[in-house]
Amino acid sequence: MKYKLICLDIDGTLLDDEKRLLPDVRDQVGKAAAQGMKIVLGSARMPAGVELIEKELGLKCIKICDAGAYILDGEQCISSRHMPARIMKEIYEEYAEKNHLNMWIFRDRDWYITGTDRYTEREVRIIGYDPRIVDLKERAQQWEKEQTGPSKLLIAADPEKIREIRTGLQTKLSLGVWQEIDAACSAEEFLEIFPRGVDKGSALREVRRRLQIPQKETVAFGDSEVDLSMLEEAGFSVAMGNAPQHVKDRADYVTETNNEAGVARTLEKILSEQELI
Repeated sequence: MKYKLICLDIDGTLLDDEKRLLPDVRDQVGKAAAQGMKIVLGSARMPAGVELIEKELGLKCIKICDAGAYILDGEQCISSRHMPARIMKEIYEEYAEKNHLNMWIFRDRDWYITGTDRYTEREVRIIGYDPRIVDLKERAQQWEKEQTGPSKLLIAADPEKIREIRTGLQTKLSLGVWQEIDAACSAEEFLEIFPRGVDKGSALREVRRRLQIPQKETVAFGDSEVDLSMLEEAGFSVAMGNAPQHVKDRADYVTETNNEAGVARTLEKILSEQELI
C-alpha cells in the first residue's frame, strides 16, 4: 500500500454541509482503516466535537483538536499547547469587546464563552456540548497566576467583520505585536487564534514522528485556509471541490465537493492504487 496515514479535516471535508457523515464516506474511511492505514482527524473543533465524529466512524482515530493545539491518541493527550492569558485579554479588548462580539475560549477539553449568540447556539447543536459563560478578564487574571492560558480563541461574526478584524490582527502580527500567536480562518465567519508555531501541519508532523510514518506515505484532505499547513505537511494533498481557489491551487489534487462525497471518491482511487495525477 502506497500510503499509511490518512489525515482528514472534518467540517467541509469529511462532513457535508448539513454536518452529516455520508454513508459512502464512512464506508471508504473504514476500508482504508481495514487495510492498515492510520486514520487521523485533523480539526479546529474541540475534543468533544472530534470524538463525536470518531464515534460515528466506529474507528479508533488519532485526534488533532483545536487546530493542532491539543492532540489525543485514544483518551491519552500526547500534546497540549497554550498561549499567554495576557494576550487573550488584550485580543478580547481590542477585537471582541470593541465590536460587541463574543469570544470562545478553548483550553484542553474545556470550552468557555463570554456570551451566547446564534453562532454559539449553532455550535452547541452540532457538537452537543454546552460551554460555560465566564468573565474573560477574571479568567485571564486567574490563568496568569497559574502561569497558563487558552489552547485556542475564536471570534465568530459575519464575514465582512471577520475580514476587518483579521486585517487588523495581521497588521499587528506583522509589526511584531503578539509574537506568541498566529491566526487563520476555518470558515468565512470564524477567525481562529492559536499559539505561534501550532497549526494542523505541525500537529500532523508530530503524529507522523510518533508513528514513524514518512511524509511521502501521508495523505491529507482539507477545504479551508486553516487546513493549508496540514495539506503542505502531507506527501499528497487533496483539496475539496468546495474549497476556495487559493486552497485548491496549493493542493496536489482536487476532488469532488463534501456534498458529493469527495473524500470517498478519492479514497476509492487510493485504495485501488489508481494514479491521481
